[in-house]
Amino acid sequence: MGNGTPLGQVRGLGPAHEGTHHWWHQRLTAGGNLLLVLWFVVSIARLPGYDHATLTAWISSFWVAIPLALLVLSVFYHFRLGLQVAIEDYSHGPGRIAWIVLLNAFTLVAGAIALFSIFSIAFSAGAAA
Repeated sequence: MGNGTPLGQVRGLGPAHEGTHHWWHQRLTAGGNLLLVLWFVVSIARLPGYDHATLTAWISSFWVAIPLALLVLSVFYHFRLGLQVAIEDYSHGPGRIAWIVLLNAFTLVAGAIALFSIFSIAFSAGAAA
């Protein structure tokens, strides 16, 4: 018949009672990343120049800073989900928890630095104009 109760099989819950939560989030972020990276590439390609002043003026726009921040959030979350699966699958022993803690710390710090950079450019460029 299979593992688990019939109700558990219908709900798709495994022994951890989380089901497909992790898998579903990774697929959603992959789709979001696809759209946001496509927006980013087209937006960069349409810029008249790539000097500091042009890029600063571009990022200072509300219609650029928000999708750029969403791109950073989505990419770092997707990155964390993927590497967490790799660590859980291939790392065994007591070091596994340390690797996951380091991964979470890295993604949190790197994402925060990226968001701080975007918003500091966005808010300071508007004040300078």
